[in-house]
Amino acid sequence: MREDYNFNMRFQRQDQRAPSEFEEKIVQVHRVSKKTKGGNKISFSVLVVVGDKKGRVGVGLGGAPDVSSAVRKAVTYAKKHLYTVPMKDKTIPHEVRVKLGAAQILLRPAPAGTGVIAGGAVRAVVEAAGIRDIVSKILGSKNQASNVYATMHALKSFKIRQPENI
Repeated sequence: MREDYNFNMRFQRQDQRAPSEFEEKIVQVHRVSKKTKGGNKISFSVLVVVGDKKGRVGVGLGGAPDVSSAVRKAVTYAKKHLYTVPMKDKTIPHEVRVKLGAAQILLRPAPAGTGVIAGGAVRAVVEAAGIRDIVSKILGSKNQASNVYATMHALKSFKIRQPENI
């Protein structure tokens, strides 16, 4: 019985992580292949949004031969490139419209209790940032990755007045 226990402990998963302060949301998983002399080389590309629901959010794109490694790469990249979103109560300070490539994103502040009215890509970023009341519209592109990056660009483009020190 004791030998059985040691055998099982030796082969348990090593990547069991402690609970993180960040919430990870996988936006898309793409299988990509490269044509080589020896045949097709299959790998995976994963887009992940990471946020603490307190105003910090980041986006990471990771690629690896298997999905779990790609997710891990994307999460580490996103955690290294976090951005603090300026918020007014549980919404955004003002309306913003951003065009990044073919993607156009419209973000509008909403009164308390409205909730998150947004499409998949925008919803992932906004919820990870901790914004509770917002109205948004995706215009132009259906590409999830483009829409996520455009949403991040929109959240970075807020004009906030700093109080003057007298």
